[in-house]
Amino acid sequence: MFQPSTPDADASTISAALSSLTSSASRQRSPRPIPSHETVRHMLFGSTRAVQHTIKLLHKLNYAEPNDWSKPIPTGQPNEVVSVLTRKVHVG
Repeated sequence: MFQPSTPDADASTISAALSSLTSSASRQRSPRPIPSHETVRHMLFGSTRAVQHTIKLLHKLNYAEPNDWSKPIPTGQPNEVVSVLTRKVHVG
C-alpha cells in the first residue's frame, strides 16, 4: 500500500540528494590554487626621527631591513614624512 511521504521525509531526501551531488561535484573538479603569498604595503607617517626610529625597531624585531624602506618622502604636512615598505607575506 502506498503511503504519502511526510514533508520532513521530502526535505531530508532532497537534502541528502543535494549533499551527494555537491560532494561528487567537488571530487570531480580540481581545487583552485590558493595563492600562498600576497603583497602588503606598510606606510609609516610621522616626523623623520619617529619614522627612522620605527624602521630601526622593526629591524631589531627581524621584520624588515632598513634598506627595504623607501627614503622618507615629505607629505606636505608640517614636520611629516612617509616611508613605504612593500613586502610579500605568507597567507596560507
